[in-house]
Amino acid sequence: MSNTIKDLAAGTAGGIAQVLVGQPFDIVKVRMQTSAKGTYSGMLHCAGGILKNEGPLAFYKGTLTPLLGIGVCVSIQFGVLEYAKRIFTVQNLARGEGGEEGKMLSGGQLVIAGVAAGLANGVVSGPVEHIRIRLQTQSNTNPIYKGPFNAMKQIVSQHGISGLFKGQAVTFLREATGYGVYFLAYEKLVQREMTQKGIRRDQINPMNSILYGAAAGYALWAVIYPIDMIKSRMQTDGFTPSTGQKYASARDCVRKVWRSEGISAFTRGLGPTLIRSPFANGATFLGFEMASRLLYS
Repeated sequence: MSNTIKDLAAGTAGGIAQVLVGQPFDIVKVRMQTSAKGTYSGMLHCAGGILKNEGPLAFYKGTLTPLLGIGVCVSIQFGVLEYAKRIFTVQNLARGEGGEEGKMLSGGQLVIAGVAAGLANGVVSGPVEHIRIRLQTQSNTNPIYKGPFNAMKQIVSQHGISGLFKGQAVTFLREATGYGVYFLAYEKLVQREMTQKGIRRDQINPMNSILYGAAAGYALWAVIYPIDMIKSRMQTDGFTPSTGQKYASARDCVRKVWRSEGISAFTRGLGPTLIRSPFANGATFLGFEMASRLLYS
């Protein structure tokens, strides 16, 4: 089995762990991001309304899409990241940098690797999250879509393939920015422990992988949350003026949200995101690291 296949498989394990842990928090975040101002007084009000009106299974509404899609997305993230890291390692060895094995990458190298991972991931995450958000925000009593595959079929038949990629430009911006910071934070924490303790990566305590993943998740959201809010608005907007389109572009969305709802709209739903982040991202990196150790042993 090639290294790339191993990295993709380990990334899939991390992605599945992320979805199972983070999905209930994510639906609360999306509902708060896309609702009109004043709809919910806070995270608990939103979660309580979902539980009361739609039942506990509503917290996993649209889960099939991310379970399949996010598994692929995280697989791509780690596959591209690790491939880029191997390229930089070879370069470091040729230059006599990065320690004895050349694996101690610089901050710049890690950011580039993370940006590459984010952009590659964005090709899949854009339509996956678009479908998930449509399912999460549709009416429970009179749904438009019967499920993820029905949603894809309807969107493509009515708006073409490009309809699936609604909000794609802002998705690429979010992924490139976020994952550059995300993997920089995680890898630097891993490097720090390896250097201080003189140990190999596979000797790091799994609990520390969770903690470093949680820290990386907070770094990610600190940078991208307003961008993510705009992406959610774009992906729940109508496709055409006749179907209720409010925003002509991401820039138009920023301008209209700012004027009508103020700066607070750009952080609405941040609470459930900050609660979800350490669990989901800790689970992601734990899943990846444990699967990597098994596959590379």
